[in-house]
Amino acid sequence: MPELQMPAAREFGWDLRPTSSSRFEILKRPNGQFCVVLNHALLRGVTAEMIHWWFLNFPNLRVRLIDVPGYEQQQVPAYLLWHPVDHRSATLSGRLGPNNTSRVGARLHIQEAMQYDRYGWQYPVDTTVKLFYVGEDGWAMGRAIPLLGPVMMLRIHFTDVVQDGVPMGVHYHYEVVIGVSGDGPVSRLINSRITAQFGPEFFAAWHRHNVIEVGVFENFLPPLYAQRERPDALEYQRDMDPQPLGDLPAGGFDGSLFERRITGYRSAQDPHAFQAYAARSFL
Repeated sequence: MPELQMPAAREFGWDLRPTSSSRFEILKRPNGQFCVVLNHALLRGVTAEMIHWWFLNFPNLRVRLIDVPGYEQQQVPAYLLWHPVDHRSATLSGRLGPNNTSRVGARLHIQEAMQYDRYGWQYPVDTTVKLFYVGEDGWAMGRAIPLLGPVMMLRIHFTDVVQDGVPMGVHYHYEVVIGVSGDGPVSRLINSRITAQFGPEFFAAWHRHNVIEVGVFENFLPPLYAQRERPDALEYQRDMDPQPLGDLPAGGFDGSLFERRITGYRSAQDPHAFQAYAARSFL
């Protein structure tokens, strides 16, 4: 992807999450299809309501970076806060909701690269996906082929965790199914072409990318959400980052959910159907 230019890295001063803070597994299937499950725990004032607001609005938001080195007083796409290195752009089009927000049926064009600081453009994303679910508890996007059904689906679900009446944080659960279902030669051919770009090696690199991407919600999302009534004048400065990072429940708040979903994908005849059937209810 040499024609694209990545914006300069943003030095926000954040403590970035290690991959050990997550639970992650790639499950390969004989027909070339594969499934990914990834769990996170979010703390430091993040709520499911904030994440829902972000997914509704992030492609259209711009933020003035007050004191970020090299970006002082510059207004940039909010997408550049969602990862300090790997993100380039995100553009929403098509069927939009009120105030040009995300809604089912809209299309999202994403440009980014997995672990750009290590690999450059070796693992790029420059693709348009359709939004299949936009709700208070989650988000789903992907692509489908007529007559064959889904060929790529990414589902995110998030829920507030409360113990004894005390808010503890957010459990953030991610599932990906790549490739079409079925064991015939057509399915295998399609899957081999898809995984030439978006294969297990890509998603191994995506693991670190996603851990950082989700983890930095703790750094920037609460202060942006607090400014939501003036979306045209959003600002971020480095001292808005809450400190310290604190202890994390490794792999999310619900380890049994991870195990149930991985077990389900191992036995599912059609992973896309298994993913869609439980999409609104498994949290």
